[in-house]
Amino acid sequence: MRNDIRTLRTVGGLSQQQLAEAMDVSRQTINSIEKERYTPSLPLAIALARYFGKSVEDVFHVDP
Repeated sequence: MRNDIRTLRTVGGLSQQQLAEAMDVSRQTINSIEKERYTPSLPLAIALARYFGKSVEDVFHVDP
């Protein structure tokens, strides 16, 4: 599953640590999501999308 977390984070001027603190997860979790090695839980995916003012579908993309 692809995602736009890194782009949204950098455009927003946030570090991985800042985003992790806002989401109450570790920086490593954000790093793993950005590198697409980890698919977040539904509650975390929703929280990330809401944080950036997007829908889950706008942030996370299922590969065909």
